[in-house]
Parts: sequence; structure tokens; C-alpha cells
Amino acid sequence: MIHTTVIDTPLGLVQAAANDSIEGEKPGAYLTGLWFIGQKYFPANAKKWLESPYLPVFVSLNEWLKEYFSGKKPAAKLPLKPQGTPFQLEVWKILLKIPYGRTITYGEITAKIKSAGMKASAQAVGGAVGHNPISIIIPCHRVLGADGSLTGYAGGTEKKLALLELEKGS
Repeated sequence: MIHTTVIDTPLGLVQAAANDSIEGEKPGAYLTGLWFIGQKYFPANAKKWLESPYLPVFVSLNEWLKEYFSGKKPAAKLPLKPQGTPFQLEVWKILLKIPYGRTITYGEITAKIKSAGMKASAQAVGGAVGHNPISIIIPCHRVLGADGSLTGYAGGTEKKLALLELEKGS
């Protein structure tokens, strides 16, 4: 069973997911998902998840989001455990290294993947970025097109722009 909660943010409702038990951990030890409700790639089975708003990981997430949306870089590190292919996990690891308030291009991520010895194309990187299951915290909104354009964001480009503006103003 996947645990979930819905949190209201200035950009709309987000739904979070946490593990039931991964590798013998207690339920809710890791955040496994965070999506704007209704966004592209929103999990189809989310309505079947167990509402568990008081799990420690969700309490921490709520505080993290409050700090983030108040215009501050959150100090706390949340325990993350996104589920994906080895390639996706590598891309998401790179996303986690993008500094708050900064951006990177799909091409730059592709070059980093290739320098790590993996095959990659900008399209494959774009697919992995687009399927990021932990929005905002794994900052896929910080990825831009080669010309600096706001290319795709599963939550919508208006939300991507709002997140970048929020970080730029800090």
C-alpha cells in the first residue's frame, strides 16, 4: 500500500506518496512521489492510496514546502526514494545537484550523463526529466532548453515559470 497526503501550495494542490515498506524500512520512511494534482504523468491509481497525512515524512514535507514557498531555500533534506530506471535515476541525481535559483540545459545534463560513461540523447534526458516523480524537490523546473526557453514541465510551464521566479527572487 502506498501512503499519501494532499498539500495546498500557492501554485495549487500537490499529492505526495510515501513507501509502504522498502527494504525493510518503516512505512513512510521515504518520499516516493510529489505531483501537482492532474499534471501530466499523474499516477492513475492515486485514488486507491492510503491517506496518511501524519506520517513523519509528510509532516517534514509540509514544513519544507512552507519554507520553500515563503521564498527561502529549505535547509532540511528530505529522505527521497524515487522509483525509475537506472538512466532516470542518474538524471534525477544530476537534477538534485542543480543549485537553488540556478538553471541547466538538457544538453548540459546529456553531457554529464555521457561523461559518466552512459549513452544519452537530449530526447532521452527530456523524457527522464519529464517523468520525475518528485516534483519541486527534485528540481526538474530548473531545466531549460538550449536557448534558455521554458520547455515543457509536467505541471505546466506557468508553474515552472512561477517556481523559477520564486527562486530568483530569493
